[in-house]
Amino acid sequence: MRVVLIGRGRLATNLLPALQQAGHEVVSINSRTLEGLPTEADVFVVAVKDSALKDVISQATKGREQQLFVHTAGSMPMSLFEGYTSRYGVFYPMQTFSKERLVDFAEVPVFVEGECPQIRQLAESMSHRVYALSSEHRKYLHLAAVFACNFANHCYALSAELLEKHGLPFDVMLPLIDETARKVHELNPLDAQTGPAVRYDENVIRMQSALLSDTPALQEIYDQLSLSIHRKAQ
Repeated sequence: MRVVLIGRGRLATNLLPALQQAGHEVVSINSRTLEGLPTEADVFVVAVKDSALKDVISQATKGREQQLFVHTAGSMPMSLFEGYTSRYGVFYPMQTFSKERLVDFAEVPVFVEGECPQIRQLAESMSHRVYALSSEHRKYLHLAAVFACNFANHCYALSAELLEKHGLPFDVMLPLIDETARKVHELNPLDAQTGPAVRYDENVIRMQSALLSDTPALQEIYDQLSLSIHRKAQ
């Protein structure tokens, strides 16, 4: 397919080589200014941040009302295209992306929506894991991903700050993090949970919470997570 990429962020950086490796021709890569945007392609992929998506769609589709457009946002509905173009859909790769580290797109689950068969064809040419999913259900998928990825990574950052404060390197946590991630490939996350909160060891929990008394926000996170873990374990 002849593909136009709109966006120059983390996802677009990963999409470019993945599209090329799948045999597609990326005819243009455009920023949100849309300068030099082609008038025709097999598919226009809009990979910009959610807050800019509606504005970019309204501008990019002008004069291209018969072209196929897809957006890549997990939490934004397909209906954003309504009134702007007659052929549209969603191509949502559920993965965390960075410019510094390219992912193996073949293993990335891609969730598609829309009536045009080219959307699924594009996804299946790039990934072994393609699923049809409505905008309504995709919102909850993205919410679950925030818990599994963004919130988990934030906990890594909090751990790193706590270690640094006491002169310890974060890399001592890497074997623990890796084993925790490996376990949930084989066990239900509830069954994989360990630590004082799962059995609600009050002596340990009180002691650790007290260690955070100088950082009330972190102490609250610790207390709330400990309580949530215990409740789920019951």
